[in-house]
Amino acid sequence: MPLTLHSHPLSSYCWKVLIALHENGTPFETRHVNLGDPAERAAYAGLWPTAKIPLLVDGERVVPETSIQIEYLDHHHPGRLRLLPEDFDARLQVRLWDRIFDLHVMTPMQRFIAQQLRTQAERDAATLTATVNDLGMAYDLIESRLGERTWAAGDAFTMADCAAAPALFYAAIVRPFAPGHQKLAAYFERLLARPSVWRCIVEARPFFQYYPLRHALPARFLG
Repeated sequence: MPLTLHSHPLSSYCWKVLIALHENGTPFETRHVNLGDPAERAAYAGLWPTAKIPLLVDGERVVPETSIQIEYLDHHHPGRLRLLPEDFDARLQVRLWDRIFDLHVMTPMQRFIAQQLRTQAERDAATLTATVNDLGMAYDLIESRLGERTWAAGDAFTMADCAAAPALFYAAIVRPFAPGHQKLAAYFERLLARPSVWRCIVEARPFFQYYPLRHALPARFLG
């Protein structure tokens, strides 16, 4: 029985796991989840109570949470590319950068987008300002610590980069990189050049019409 990834083409967290799967050519099936449908959401929650996407299913085993999913794939379905290195200290760096992109880039970006899904009158100005400021802090952190590395945690593409690509893709629409973020911007371009990352963008194109900031999407991402 093949792996099944319950996901949605617009979801940044789904991209994170899809990139890992695509990098190693891991066979899997995709099941798109419509969480807006009460019956479908209830059925999906039967697999895992949070009803969040993505959710990885391997036979009878249900694997939640993106970082756990990628580590599961790296151990149980290894490919040519190891997404978490064997060396303890190197692995710790991958996990650190994975947390930085998830917690300090992905999270404020998603909080900003959640406000865009409200009516103008319902949006909270303080939240919007705080999320944009949080992204600025994260960009400065990444810029100051990326150094001359090709990828987030070193010379090899890892789980940290799987997290970085979708986080930065959507975050840069909310708050574009400043002129001083030259290393960050160059790193983002290297991510976009990965076929696994670009494939997620291409597959999301039919759904970008539903993205709240679709008017701000750069033309190169629209095809």
